[in-house]
Amino acid sequence: MELSMNIYKILDDLGISYKNFQHPAVFNCEQAHLLALDIDGAATKNLFIKNKKGNRHFLIIMVDDKTIDFKRLSQILDVSSLSFASSNRLDKYLGTSAGSVSLLDIIKETQGAVELIIDKSIFNYSSIQCHPFTNTATLEIPTMGIQQLLEHYQRPYTEIEL
Repeated sequence: MELSMNIYKILDDLGISYKNFQHPAVFNCEQAHLLALDIDGAATKNLFIKNKKGNRHFLIIMVDDKTIDFKRLSQILDVSSLSFASSNRLDKYLGTSAGSVSLLDIIKETQGAVELIIDKSIFNYSSIQCHPFTNTATLEIPTMGIQQLLEHYQRPYTEIEL
């Protein structure tokens, strides 16, 4: 995993526009809402989960006001029961910590050990809110820019209805 990645340089080099909002550290969606920042786009909930055996890992990206039904999701993904992965696994696979997880972290995972799952409704928005490898900022990135970034890093994803 390349820990020296600079997400701003990556986005600039790829010509992907973004707006940067600096703010105090937030550790969950509720804290982010309390900041009342004027950011457009889909506010996202980013969940790092694993199957029961711990041999499959998933980064789930969904609109933050949705709730997840782990039983239904495990049926969709055809895996035995799902649970949140530990902070050690989060660091090992995505090089990040709880509260800082975002869609952007998937580009740091180069072994293909984490499956990216995106709720279809995300693509109804013109832009997406993402932490830039830290929970002290939020980037607003056009949805097409996110798709360009994933394509550049050859990161496939599965769209599902959550």
